[in-house]
Amino acid sequence: MQQLEPNIPIKDKISPDRHIKAEAFRKDIRKTEPHKHKQYFEIIYLTKGTGVHWIDGVRYELRPPVLYFITQNQVHNWELESEPDGYVVIIKKSFVLRSLDLELKMLLHQASNITCINITDNATIQCLFGLLVEESIMGAQFSFPVIEGLLKALLAKIQRISDSSDNSTLRKTNMYESFLEKLHQGSPVKSKVAYYAGLLNTSPQNLNAACRKAVDLPATAVLSDFIINEAKRLLLYTDKTVSEISFSLNFNDPSHFVKYFKRFAGQTPQSFRLNSSQMP
Repeated sequence: MQQLEPNIPIKDKISPDRHIKAEAFRKDIRKTEPHKHKQYFEIIYLTKGTGVHWIDGVRYELRPPVLYFITQNQVHNWELESEPDGYVVIIKKSFVLRSLDLELKMLLHQASNITCINITDNATIQCLFGLLVEESIMGAQFSFPVIEGLLKALLAKIQRISDSSDNSTLRKTNMYESFLEKLHQGSPVKSKVAYYAGLLNTSPQNLNAACRKAVDLPATAVLSDFIINEAKRLLLYTDKTVSEISFSLNFNDPSHFVKYFKRFAGQTPQSFRLNSSQMP
């Protein structure tokens, strides 16, 4: 995947002399090619529109009102079927560096760990976006502190919605950590990512995106690494047979476990145990 990244277009929708920009979402946007952003964070709020928004290979069906959060490293594109309506806020790193408000910086960091939120009470959110657009266009004296205050209020409101949301918020790092917690709970491990996605009330695609964001590995690699490490511990520190270990790790067929172990560890369980016992 890394070798393909230089070919991904990078869009820059803000002039070099500006730190932040708020504007209405373009109504003529229908379909865009997958692209990244040039060193800025984008918050998108849609109140109208149908279609699909792809973010890092995850498909999000548009169900307005909805909020999207796109970091500079993420690849996204639109496949819209009807006219959209809403707002976009672009925040450059220079804005964060200029601001002296530590709480605002914390709220921005928290927002960067969210991908999508579907909301119901959108009156305040819409008002704050509208005020940000007005102030962004005006560019009058003291605009920066006014924009700071409006953005802080918006992000705090979003954070409150995010904390109360139980079905549409994707927190990449938190979901990864929750995945690890499920793995370490002591119950027999499962070898299917879909099983853990179900426990976390998300899709395998979302769990995969969370793992890639947190540790740059797919969920299957995180899961296989955990299973192999557990198998190695049992091979090293217990007298259990390979068959017993395979069943304790929820493999119904010991031969399947042997193939699985060899695929990820590069040797059979028997060879690993033998070689480890001969080490000084």
